[in-house]
Amino acid sequence: MRVARFNRIVTNRISGPLASRLPTMAVIVHWGRVSGAEYRTPVNCWIDEESAIVALTYGRGTDWLKNVTAAGGAIVESRGKTYQVGAPTIIQSEGMKRMPALVRRILRLINVEEFAELPLINPVRPT
Repeated sequence: MRVARFNRIVTNRISGPLASRLPTMAVIVHWGRVSGAEYRTPVNCWIDEESAIVALTYGRGTDWLKNVTAAGGAIVESRGKTYQVGAPTIIQSEGMKRMPALVRRILRLINVEEFAELPLINPVRPT
């Protein structure tokens, strides 16, 4: 997928530093399954009292989702806070309902139907 590759190489490097501060965005900090290298991936995300809901704009096959699943969790940086999250569960319509109205409209336009729900283990600290 050319768009995903372009976003990984170019867009993520540009938006990454801002994503952890923007509403409806976050950065997932995760570690490679084989390399153990740390990765920081900007995502569309909404955090409520119990979990972080991440729109799977590229589907279930993304590396960040595979890494987080294998590790059983990750770190989410969003709006000046850092959260430890557990293993993701894939959800569908429930994820869309939990997104803000404007975000739902945009996600429907780009045909997003699946979400990863990552349970909050702990609000760790302000970033």
